[in-house]
Amino acid sequence: MSTDHVLGHRPSSRSRVRIRESANKVPEVTVYFWVVKVLTTGMGETASDFLARLLGPVPAVALGGLAFIASLALQFAVRRYVAWIYWTAIVMVSVFGTMAADILHVALGVPYDLSTPLLVIALAAVFALWYASERTLSIHAVRTRRREAFYWAAVLATFALGTAAGDLTASSGLGYPGSIALFAVAIALPAVAHRTGLLGAVAAFWAAYVLTRPLGASLADWMAASPVHGGLGWGVGPVTLSWTVAILGFVGYLAVSRRDTGTRRTDGFPRQSG
Repeated sequence: MSTDHVLGHRPSSRSRVRIRESANKVPEVTVYFWVVKVLTTGMGETASDFLARLLGPVPAVALGGLAFIASLALQFAVRRYVAWIYWTAIVMVSVFGTMAADILHVALGVPYDLSTPLLVIALAAVFALWYASERTLSIHAVRTRRREAFYWAAVLATFALGTAAGDLTASSGLGYPGSIALFAVAIALPAVAHRTGLLGAVAAFWAAYVLTRPLGASLADWMAASPVHGGLGWGVGPVTLSWTVAILGFVGYLAVSRRDTGTRRTDGFPRQSG
């Protein structure tokens, strides 16, 4: 308990500002974080396709863009991490990030083998600007509006990059099962590299974060695609609905249990400094 509370004084306005700035706006990186992250990536992939087929490409992109802006505005408006607000924003980033990557390929005719390296450059530019400004890329230091803006710019870039990379591998002969196996192995490499001291916690986190996108998208596409195209044939609508229900279940549990707001880590990555 602080001295102010012991003496019965209310914290000063300057103290309250410090308290608001010290509240991190992203969840702790636990096993639950990675599970929900993969679910949002797959749901965003099939939801984007479902909306495009239901409404048409232009209305779907417009609706996705508006929902994306609204969810981020709500995320920026709150002063602390709130599970359902944060993960709603992640879902909308996933949907809109998929649409952005698809626009490059379908509308503008940019091939995946070109859009993928272009998005790598875009993500690298976001990281470079973020680090030059804040001297850290740690998600445990997202305590100011500027850092939060950099964080969400990076998140959007990772989703677009992951979509392009996943589509590139799926269309290059690997197919959905091959892509799933490839990214399942790839996503384990940052953890192994970190445990052996070859990669720092911050770099390991962002490497794994990028790879969850093509892994989740490949899984969802495999479930939705017809058997003729190497999938299970469930359809984009049922896959979107089932993954949404799973997301709601996990986020509801996290909102009640607050397992993602503590200090105990279960993902193998030490707390990132910064």
